Amino acid sequence: MRRTLMDELVAWKKSTRRKPLILNGARQVGKTWLLKEFGRLHFENVAYVSLDNDPLARSYFDSGFGIARIIASLSLELDMDIQPGKTLIILDEVQACPKAITSLKYFCENAPEYAVAAAGSLLGISATEGTGYPVGKVNTLDLYPLTFTEFLDATGNERFGKLISSGDAEMMNAFSGKFAELLKQYYVVGGMPEAVNAYIAEQDVRAARATQQEILNGYVSDFAKHIPPRLLARTMLAWQSIPGHLSQENKKFIFGQVRKGARATDFEESLAWLQQAGLIYKVRRVSKPHVPLSSYCEMNAFKVFMVDVGLLGAMSGLEPRDVIDGNKVFTEFKGALTEQYVCQQLISECGLSPHYWSAENSTGEIDFLVQDDGDVFAIEVKAEENLRAKSLRAFKDAHPEVSTVRFSLSGYREQDWMRNVPLFAVSCRALWK
Repeated sequence: MRRTLMDELVAWKKSTRRKPLILNGARQVGKTWLLKEFGRLHFENVAYVSLDNDPLARSYFDSGFGIARIIASLSLELDMDIQPGKTLIILDEVQACPKAITSLKYFCENAPEYAVAAAGSLLGISATEGTGYPVGKVNTLDLYPLTFTEFLDATGNERFGKLISSGDAEMMNAFSGKFAELLKQYYVVGGMPEAVNAYIAEQDVRAARATQQEILNGYVSDFAKHIPPRLLARTMLAWQSIPGHLSQENKKFIFGQVRKGARATDFEESLAWLQQAGLIYKVRRVSKPHVPLSSYCEMNAFKVFMVDVGLLGAMSGLEPRDVIDGNKVFTEFKGALTEQYVCQQLISECGLSPHYWSAENSTGEIDFLVQDDGDVFAIEVKAEENLRAKSLRAFKDAHPEVSTVRFSLSGYREQDWMRNVPLFAVSCRALWK
């Protein structure tokens, strides 16, 4: 399974300013596999320990932070030589040993010649911040579920992924039917590696759905381990409310829909935990489409999307066949899945931070606004080939300096005031501009 983050890991290894690495990402996005594969391909050997189920390894970090002693202990336990430049040290499930997280500071200061990478539950790692987290002493990378193009590679459709990357709009339009079929598969299977592998192994979307349910159950178990008891029930309510929010025409997160009479103060800490865990994306409203967009964010108005489109379908109870065959259940929910998909690709594949805009006293709304190289793009998302874009046109008339893009199942076309980009080609930024 090819992950594009591998290139950034290789660049980290080669950097003369390399620090210990923390690989961030929600549980089950493939952090452990990627680090092991990176070590296998680019180092002579790998010194791997999982601190969650290895009390002996955790004990190495209990008596101060003598790096020589830690290295010697790992070498004895693993029966291997750990050599600078030749060995990748992987500290997995690092949240189970906060002192191991703190030790990364001393690897950075006293033994920068060693390549050390840590991974674990973001809930546990974020809980360490402020109490020994090595601020400024680590490099970080973010791993997300498989993007659509990574999914195409994994499922044997890499030629279609290369076609998207090529930017050949005419050829993409010619194969739009095949792309639409593959996109529906991605809506169901999503990008969680275990679910993708289950689908590949059995060629059955139901296998992916069963795996997704297991992942969701694992997340709930994680809540009980890491979230303070006073917040647990509220966090569960907020988590369970996400599909309902996204199924509404106005997808703004409304605290009163989580619990009758609830206010922001009742749930904002729970949402912060979910965000720190990498399980949700907060897309904030901006008052103006000006650079930088972050300066115009409104903290009390936002949408909440999940980490993965496949998990959203599983959590919503959508039957895979309804999505694949386009049955009525999917027809009524397809807008939610499509916006989730676009949000996910903007973040993971394009490296952008999406916002949204809505008019104060009307129904006008722009699904996403992103800032790219000093330009602002207003994005409208259409689940099918519906080409009416009244809100987008009115927004363009009011803000002619903003570039306008519509993602839909229609083929690529340029108009005098906007560009229509196929949904399957969100990652092809050349088509936007």
